[in-house]
Amino acid sequence: MPQQKDIVKIAIQMPGAYPQLIQLDQKKPLSAVIKEVCDGWNLPGPDNFALQYADGVQTYITESNRLDIKNGCILRLTKAPGRCAEDLFKGIQSSDAGVRCDSLKELASVSTDVTFAQEFISRDGHLVLVKIVEDSNESNVIMTHTLTGFMELMDHGIVSWENLSSVFIKKIASFVNAKPTDASIQQVSLDILESMVQSSHSLFMQVKQEITMERLIAHVQVTNQQIQTKAMALLMALLQTAGDSDKQDMFAFLNKKNVRQYIYKNIIHSSGAVQDEMAHYLYVLQSVTLNQLDPRMRTPLDCYSQDQRDILHGLRQAAFETESENSLSHERRRSLCTKEFKKLGFSNNSNPGQDLVRTPPGLLALDTMYYFATRYPDAYSRFVLENSSREDKHECPFARSSIQLTLILCEILRIGEHPSETGSDYHPIFFSQDRLMEELFCVCIQLLNKTWKEMRATQEDFDKVMQVVREQITRTLSSKPTSLELFKNKVNALNYSEILKLRQTERLHQEETLAPPVLELKERLKPELLELIRQQRLNRLCQGTMFRQISSRRRQDKLWYCRLSPNHKMLHYGDAEEDTENPPIETLQKKIPIADIKGLLTGKDCPHMKENKGKQNKEVLDLAFSITYDVEESSLNFIAPSRTDFCLWTDGLSVLLGREMSSEAMRSELEILLSMEIKLRLLDLENVPIPDSAPVIPKPPSNYNFCYDFSQTEQ
Repeated sequence: MPQQKDIVKIAIQMPGAYPQLIQLDQKKPLSAVIKEVCDGWNLPGPDNFALQYADGVQTYITESNRLDIKNGCILRLTKAPGRCAEDLFKGIQSSDAGVRCDSLKELASVSTDVTFAQEFISRDGHLVLVKIVEDSNESNVIMTHTLTGFMELMDHGIVSWENLSSVFIKKIASFVNAKPTDASIQQVSLDILESMVQSSHSLFMQVKQEITMERLIAHVQVTNQQIQTKAMALLMALLQTAGDSDKQDMFAFLNKKNVRQYIYKNIIHSSGAVQDEMAHYLYVLQSVTLNQLDPRMRTPLDCYSQDQRDILHGLRQAAFETESENSLSHERRRSLCTKEFKKLGFSNNSNPGQDLVRTPPGLLALDTMYYFATRYPDAYSRFVLENSSREDKHECPFARSSIQLTLILCEILRIGEHPSETGSDYHPIFFSQDRLMEELFCVCIQLLNKTWKEMRATQEDFDKVMQVVREQITRTLSSKPTSLELFKNKVNALNYSEILKLRQTERLHQEETLAPPVLELKERLKPELLELIRQQRLNRLCQGTMFRQISSRRRQDKLWYCRLSPNHKMLHYGDAEEDTENPPIETLQKKIPIADIKGLLTGKDCPHMKENKGKQNKEVLDLAFSITYDVEESSLNFIAPSRTDFCLWTDGLSVLLGREMSSEAMRSELEILLSMEIKLRLLDLENVPIPDSAPVIPKPPSNYNFCYDFSQTEQ
């Protein structure tokens, strides 16, 4: 006798036959199970049949996945994967174009199953598909099915992508490069090329030679969102797979401001699931592009590099107008440099390069400082000279601030982090601004000086100022500014006093929220109180309610009564007179078993609201609900007397159907009960004796003369 846990109760279907309800013994060989099913329908040759799921992903049942079958599953008896593969293998080579088209269409559908894919590939069916593509003599419809089936087969990883011929790759690329072609063919072709690029560097090189960046960008501008998505996916695959030299060429093209704007504007208006996918590709494009700065961030300054030393002295000379240094003695020149590097804010005055040895930010900090000094020389000079004239303890050190600010921007922009597979948090400003890192630095270093003055900071406050600046940048970028000018305006408006106000507001909000132990108590109480509401709803349904039935032919609405049986298994209803308050359950002749109820509909989804579409006002729509039950797709339609009754009945019916209650009345009552219960639990009852039993209720008073008579006017 098999154990109970090894038995699964399932239904098996076959077109043109009554379903079989069987108890599947998981210990019995699958071939034996299929034979019993075939015997039940008197089918010969059980080896030619297999089982697969009837709903959802129609996967073949095998010995390796049969344990996934659950009680109540519906399976279907169908062709064995080997027989199906053989039939389709012959069908796709038929001389009849109609047969080829139907076979390829079915192949595209069933190839998602790995069991079938193994059988089809073992017959070299994938090579037949390759030949069809290479010959390219078929119609667009047949070619679409061919490419789709090929892609599904290759997705299982049974055959290596590197086995494909250069003729095939060129043909797929030609589908993408061709302007007047079928959109479905281009979609699948872009998919195939993406998989090729990701599989090996040699295939990447072949695809790169066939597909130009200009052509991919052209695909991004089309109105077909699927082609936009596939083109972006291929573009990202090329960027992430490319070597250093190839990346430089690709970024030289992408780093052009108009190209990034072009990409952003054409895909930002995508919708639905496509929008989420596009957001991920924008995030990847931003991440991969900004990561080009990572080598500079990881490289320390080389004190023996003449070029880097020249840049350091260039920063000093751009800030201070000095007499010709060539006429000065070595000692005098050295003393002057030390003094000026100190004014620039370097910690190591005699050897400022030591400040840039730390990585990150490494040489990237030198790059940003030099960019600011050469791109905005007036702002640079003003920053340095303004702080040179302050007292030592109040001056904002340019070099030290710049190094730390560069590190902060690297962390905020996540430079050096590999893009995640699910990331979608991109900055729109990236797509409108050349050299984003450097330009952000130029805005933020001036912001830092402004914040330093607002905080009246000293050298001891350096870390505190940097925390405020980080917060200013983070908060502004989180508002998704679309241009550098917009970022500049917003970040400067977010001054130190505004940051303090925001912090205070957030602190008060945190204090208003419940402490963790109270939240935990609230969660523990919720199931008990929800059960209390459920019982109240069911009791209310047992009492019943008088409903009205709107009829355009009657001057007076017809009344009927409905109530739930005490055992909660039957819904009784029937016509009722207006003066009947609570008709006995025996007088209600009609009934519906709760087990037969399949669904609960509300508002405009109700059948009686659809029938009178356009005739019902919003008040009636808000009170309408229906239940559908398993008798010729019938429904029982209600119009509640009030919103309260609507909430009671929809909640009660949801409970009977095993669903969550969702009415506004339930939420309100739950909140009231939770509030009351928590207040009671948190009462300060220390040293207050609590009796084990309820106190005795006192006898009624002998008279009620102590009641105040409001009818008497006070004198």
